[in-house]
Amino acid sequence: MKTFFTACFTMLCFLSIAQTKQDTTRKLEEVVIRPYFSTEPLLRSTGSIGLINQADLEKQPNGSFVSVINTISGVRMEERSPGSYRLSIRGSLLRSPFGIRNVKIYFDDFPLTDAGGNTYFNALDVSATQSIQVLKGPHGNIFGANSGGVILVQSTGSTPDSTALSLKLEGGSYGTFRENLSLNKRFNKYSFNITQAYQRSDGYRDHSGMDRKYFQTTHKWDYAKNAALKALVFYSDLHYNTPGGLTAEQYALNPKLSRPAGGIFKSAIEQNAGIYSKTIYGGISHDWQINEKFKHVLTVFSTYTDFKNPFITNYEERKEFTIGLRSYVEYQQRLTDANLKFNLGVESMQTSTDFDNYANNSSLRGDLTVADQLKARSNFAFAHFTADFFEKWLLELSGSANFYGYGYESSFPVVVAKKTNNFNVQFVPRAALSYLVDPRLSLRASVSKGYSPPTLSEVRASDNVINVDLQPEQGWNYETGLKYKTLNSRLYIDLTGFFYNLKNAIVIRTNDGGSDYFINAGGTKQWGLESTLAFWAIPVNSSNFVRGLQFRNAYTLSHFKFDEYQAKTADYSGNNLTGVPKNVLVSSIDVQFPKDFYAFLQHNFTSQIPLNDANTVYAKKYHLLQAKIGWRNLRIGKTPIELFIGADNLLNESYSLGNDLNAMGGRFFNAAAKRNFYGGLAVRFSKN
Repeated sequence: MKTFFTACFTMLCFLSIAQTKQDTTRKLEEVVIRPYFSTEPLLRSTGSIGLINQADLEKQPNGSFVSVINTISGVRMEERSPGSYRLSIRGSLLRSPFGIRNVKIYFDDFPLTDAGGNTYFNALDVSATQSIQVLKGPHGNIFGANSGGVILVQSTGSTPDSTALSLKLEGGSYGTFRENLSLNKRFNKYSFNITQAYQRSDGYRDHSGMDRKYFQTTHKWDYAKNAALKALVFYSDLHYNTPGGLTAEQYALNPKLSRPAGGIFKSAIEQNAGIYSKTIYGGISHDWQINEKFKHVLTVFSTYTDFKNPFITNYEERKEFTIGLRSYVEYQQRLTDANLKFNLGVESMQTSTDFDNYANNSSLRGDLTVADQLKARSNFAFAHFTADFFEKWLLELSGSANFYGYGYESSFPVVVAKKTNNFNVQFVPRAALSYLVDPRLSLRASVSKGYSPPTLSEVRASDNVINVDLQPEQGWNYETGLKYKTLNSRLYIDLTGFFYNLKNAIVIRTNDGGSDYFINAGGTKQWGLESTLAFWAIPVNSSNFVRGLQFRNAYTLSHFKFDEYQAKTADYSGNNLTGVPKNVLVSSIDVQFPKDFYAFLQHNFTSQIPLNDANTVYAKKYHLLQAKIGWRNLRIGKTPIELFIGADNLLNESYSLGNDLNAMGGRFFNAAAKRNFYGGLAVRFSKN
């Protein structure tokens, strides 16, 4: 394999040198971002930010976010079975047997993370996404409680500039089929987008099928020169089976197996284990530029989820309703040698969840066993000050005051009157500074506090006990870094080093009955190094045989250790943090040819992963190789069509993408698909 990559690299470098013409000095477009409240060049950002644009999304398999998000250094996304996402930013997945926690996610201007700390990221279809920004490290200063980071997702059609209709069809291994249809339209001051998608798959493993029906619409009305209204609505109907973890022996014998029966427990197939989740989300935002100095933004949103989970040991149903608002005012003052900006705002939301658990009688809902009602309240006020001096020094000072609590009551089998549990008010600050040494190089440093209270799914975990003793985790993150780009933007380098000292860490445990619960257990010391490199060996041009050649690389070094960490009588202090590979390297080659032919090749190396706190079991290291080739703007009559084929796991590796950490009975492994293929076509009609 090393010989293969060396040959490819040598050949492509030769092409890049041999074809150096006037086109290679062509200046590439500068990357700009909007991580906080205003647009700024990526080079000047004060934090470490990972970017995924529309082109990045199109290079990757469209059935999942996993492959594309894992191209960002410091970020790990897993998929135990198709549709079952887990995500961590600079941290462990110990809090997430499933789902996404201690990371805050926004969809356009609207919080996707509810007041209970849960995010149904798997409700979204890839086709609904236009771009993604990942703010690494704690950003509770303006986004509220999180100890990992923040993800900002921009929806498809959020900036439509023409009339466009597109259709995409795709099929692949294991009965995979995808279809999505999208329409953009602009009428003077009003524009809208409608996106519809359907996806289904039988899955690689037994009992791992999934299907998702998705509909989304966005609308924007610039009703005045200085004011605009925006609306977003999406509906997701997602079902996926959960095959369950395997022991090392079962995994080696047949990785396609679902969890078999054992002891008192029935098999995953007998219990029809799976997730049935229907979510409807809606929000409206108003943006008012009052004058050249003052601006006001108001966002209101609401979501409802009907969630069912037949599991090995029980049958859970949840009804979740969230309502909230986010609003801020901005003041900007331009001076001769400085630009000052001040934001003051609030975010408030409430999530009510009915937890009902029943007996699971061979996939049929049995008698009611437990019924609880929980209501989480998440409120914070924030202030953010930015000072840009001489267009070189960028200073950011910000902080939030967080008010978090929950109420609970039970109606079965014992009636418990409503009680509340309010956590102490937490001030979460961030201070950051970047310095533009020259137009090519910037230096930065920041310090921030992470704070993450337990989610409702941790307070009331699958053991069906309301754990009022569970406390928030918190810690301080220190980081420094540099960004460098050549004046023509052909080369871009981002290097970050950080130290995160997390206290009172929330971790998962499993009881003798196979149910999960959570405790606070010591902390972690996390030293890390992240690097990102992008190099246009041949810039985009219209004359060479190679019309564009880009190399990209993302490296993550995670030296994460437990600190004062005990589990019952065992002391795991100094052990490697469970679920975190020490080294991850993702490299890719993107080549453009005449007549809109393209080729994309990506390699992911992930080192071994500790699967239990004692560090006695590890998942082996693996190499993933994927490729995609296609032909854009193929004309059939006047209709432009794109044809493409792709392959994943070309090396046919056996690996587990989504291990069950500290698994009871040694059932750590959830096998990922072996070598598989896909292909499809896309049709796009546009009228400017």
